[in-house]
Amino acid sequence: MTNPKSQKVAAVQKVVAKKIATRRLPRSRYSQAEVREIFRRFAVQRPEPKGELEHVNAFTLLVAVVLSAQATDAGVNKATRALFKAADDPQKMLALGEAAVGEYIRTIGLWRNKAKNVIALCSALVRDHDGEVPASLDELTKLPGVGRKTANVVLNMAFGEPTMAVDTHIFRIGNRLGLAPGKTPEQVEAGLVKIIPPEYMRHAHHWLILHGRYVCKARKPECELCVIADICKAKEKTTDVPAPLVELQPVDAALPT
Repeated sequence: MTNPKSQKVAAVQKVVAKKIATRRLPRSRYSQAEVREIFRRFAVQRPEPKGELEHVNAFTLLVAVVLSAQATDAGVNKATRALFKAADDPQKMLALGEAAVGEYIRTIGLWRNKAKNVIALCSALVRDHDGEVPASLDELTKLPGVGRKTANVVLNMAFGEPTMAVDTHIFRIGNRLGLAPGKTPEQVEAGLVKIIPPEYMRHAHHWLILHGRYVCKARKPECELCVIADICKAKEKTTDVPAPLVELQPVDAALPT
């Protein structure tokens, strides 16, 4: 029996594929069977992966992602725990004001500009969306300070959409492994959306980020920890022997969404 969720994901992928049909994308170095096996193993490792940005609702997630630009998730979490206790919706954030928001996030790089952006974002949400976070890519990217990557993160984590938000980790993996090579994040996104099986799209974003953060690291990949070492086609890999395929402890757990 066909899974309705898989049908929905396949439909979304088809729409994305149509939009990128006119682009000449570099081909993946992996067969369909290899891609399916890669994500099957990721699914065994982390059946229900979670993002590391702490949040309590779609709004606080959106703000956290905006604040995470050029900052670590740990640094953002440290600053936003108190902020989100004081203001967990756009109206409360506006009531705090730019100066107060700035005081909460002083430990984050570029905090002055980010405080200004958060207030502008909240104003737009209240003015144009009755204080609610919109659930569409088009509406999200119209908001101040919200780009495609941020919008895709929110759609995936807050609304369960099968989106692919390409950050530095995913961009690196797409090119290093030859999984979805591309010169821009948009090309890597399009390549991944095209090849990932529908049943794995919901969590693919998190699996790839966590793999890049903890295993396929930027400076030196830890191939001995990699469960896809035998499939991987990266020039940098140091072993063909995959790590044991077991479920990992949820070191990446965030606050409930």
